[in-house]
Amino acid sequence: MPALSNIRFRSVAIGGLALLLAAMLPGCSDYSRIAPGADVGLQPVLAKPSAPLIPTVNIAPAIGWPEGHTPRAGTGLSVRVFASGLDHPRWVHVLPNGDVLVAESNAPARPEEGRGIKGWVMKQVMASAGAGVPSADRITLLRDADGDGVAELRVPFLVGLHSPFGMALVGDHLYVANTDAVLEFPYTPGQTHISAAPRTVATLPAGPINHHWTKGLLASPDGRRLYVSVGSNSNIAERGMAAEAGRASILQIDRSTGATTGFADGLRNPVGMAWSSDGKLWTVVNERDEVGSDLVPDYLTPVASGDFLGWPWWWYGTHRDSRVEWALPTPAREVKVPVYALGSHVAPLGLAAAAHSPLIEAVSDASTTRTSAEGMFIGLHGSWNRRPMSGYKVIWVPFVQGKPVGKPIDILSGFVSQDGQAWGRPVGVAVDAAGRLLVADDVGNTVWQVRARP
Repeated sequence: MPALSNIRFRSVAIGGLALLLAAMLPGCSDYSRIAPGADVGLQPVLAKPSAPLIPTVNIAPAIGWPEGHTPRAGTGLSVRVFASGLDHPRWVHVLPNGDVLVAESNAPARPEEGRGIKGWVMKQVMASAGAGVPSADRITLLRDADGDGVAELRVPFLVGLHSPFGMALVGDHLYVANTDAVLEFPYTPGQTHISAAPRTVATLPAGPINHHWTKGLLASPDGRRLYVSVGSNSNIAERGMAAEAGRASILQIDRSTGATTGFADGLRNPVGMAWSSDGKLWTVVNERDEVGSDLVPDYLTPVASGDFLGWPWWWYGTHRDSRVEWALPTPAREVKVPVYALGSHVAPLGLAAAAHSPLIEAVSDASTTRTSAEGMFIGLHGSWNRRPMSGYKVIWVPFVQGKPVGKPIDILSGFVSQDGQAWGRPVGVAVDAAGRLLVADDVGNTVWQVRARP
């Protein structure tokens, strides 16, 4: 009998060859067999796993927005360009004075990530999706002083960063999550540039693979702790569990000392985080790939200290992934079931909570969920491993009494052309003081502003 390591090696090699064939022969891969939207909501349809010989590779090639085109706003809403001509804007953060910070960022150098046939193919796929550009490594400040919905001031706010993503302001300190560390900068309201050297609060898992490089950041309501979302170093831990140390989790950091502890884990790739009105921490999670177009639903869920969501051994509760050979956790851990499915392969990244805003009132009036006064805005970056494509839009999930209800409502759509090319891809979302929504579009190089129609 061949050694287990040889079996694994052959499996990875075959998988890489299959992915290469999938890129060349898209018609041979699988297709969704469930009704549209059946894998979305509180009780999603969970299909049986499939293992097609050729994994599905189906991504919208990035071309940017044609002149005069914008995303399509939902009923009762309008959209306009807040700022354009940016360099791969990934995340947005609104400061108390109304200034908007935009992380212009992309993946850092990852010498081990693109190794082998499969790694090479994935690099080509991601480049086609618009993720192949160098990282600008800066945060830009946008200011709309006259309130007309267009930022007339755009200046470099922080430069020389390392694939920055999440941001949080606590008092007179601004925190930035680089791909490898959380940094602290002094901040004065109204300033347009920070030149002071940062303090490193805590280091973060990174390294030469750094598969999911983005690091989300959120401060606790009392400002004492910081929460960092850290994605896995692989799809299903095929690189071994040692490569996953501190990953597939949300970390909790003491803001003053930098002491870092695990808060919740078993989350393949958590990205955006937000607090609901009842004080719960919510996150959106990108689930695993290559088990068919109808699995596994990405999700929105609250997490509490000690929660375990099953990755890599289980998906959506206690559904066992037969591909994962690693020994089960010892001692056994309870697997928490996600609360709300967002659909398979939609790639949720941005997350922003909102309550009692004009935008929500407009959306609620246009939907059947008229009793909802709060909810979560979510940026769905879009699928690569599904046929037909899914995601590529911004949605609102209504909440009632602190819990999601019903089906999502489209806020922005129309990011993909009729012939399947990506004009834009939404990432980070943020709500400003007037209740308007800002959306970072990393393919369109634009920040969009969505507001209620008068």
